[in-house]
Amino acid sequence: MIDFFQTIGGAILTPLYYAISAVLIGWHKLWGAIFGPASGIAWILSIIGLTLVIRAALIPLFVKQIKSSRNMQLIQPKVKELQKKYGHDRERLAQETMSLYRESGTNPFASCVPILLQMPVFLSLFRLIDQAAKDPTVERGLMTETLNRQFGDAVFLGAKISDTFLSTDLWSVRVLALVLVAAMTVTTFTTQRQLMSKNMPADALSGPYAQQQKLLLYVLPVVFAVGGIAFPVGVLFYWTTSNLWTMGQQFYVIRNNPAPGTPAFKAKQDRDAEKARRKGEPLPQETVPDVVVEEEPKPQARQQPKKQTRSQRKKTGGSGGAGTPKKKPDPGDPPSS
Repeated sequence: MIDFFQTIGGAILTPLYYAISAVLIGWHKLWGAIFGPASGIAWILSIIGLTLVIRAALIPLFVKQIKSSRNMQLIQPKVKELQKKYGHDRERLAQETMSLYRESGTNPFASCVPILLQMPVFLSLFRLIDQAAKDPTVERGLMTETLNRQFGDAVFLGAKISDTFLSTDLWSVRVLALVLVAAMTVTTFTTQRQLMSKNMPADALSGPYAQQQKLLLYVLPVVFAVGGIAFPVGVLFYWTTSNLWTMGQQFYVIRNNPAPGTPAFKAKQDRDAEKARRKGEPLPQETVPDVVVEEEPKPQARQQPKKQTRSQRKKTGGSGGAGTPKKKPDPGDPPSS
């Protein structure tokens, strides 16, 4: 059984070894020509370059993630209505909620997709570094024995790229590893917190979607903090750089294209209004308050009946038409025959 899973894992990871090593070697040729092929800074910058290439390739998925996240926020009032209507029947509630997701083109797990797609890359880089340090004669992807030795023995800030917090007794290595683990944890937490505090309307802060976001907010940093002490320094640089990219990318989107009804949207309205005020331009359309107080309609004046002469009233009273009110006798009128 173990051999079966190893075979499956090898079949999945082998193409990734070639793709990742190709990008890594491409960057290493650039930085190695500047700092030396065996220098730690050349390999660290190559890992950072690999991270940037991977994250740039994931931009289309990030766009889909943003759209799905925005749809989740917009349909929260409908989700709450379903919860009130089918709260007593969990199975029916789940069916109706999933139907609503399909109709609105929303994927509640879209926020996890970039992280999940990076995990095979993360694992492949981990194996390349680990193998280069333990047995450089084993070539994976395009990494030759020479490159493996340079990669596994490269030193940056007193620590080998292949060292982990648990694999060494050197305090310089442990301090660097802890700094990177802390940076990885803080950037993960800040990214999720930024999304929840600035780009989620009040209606979206409760319900299943909010629970999912809160789970990611607290669980992911803990997972990375606990697992980070077993990651090589090179892998920690990869993940920290990836988190910084995510944080900057999300900050740009929230600032320039926030979801309606969120604090970030209000802040953008204020910035646009201030910019228009400085330029002497009319205020943007979106700065008009959402609630407009309408004036109560004035009651129409009652139309007074036209004043009639005595002879006109006499004729009217004597017409005997259907529905015509009878004229009240006037003391000054002659008696009728």
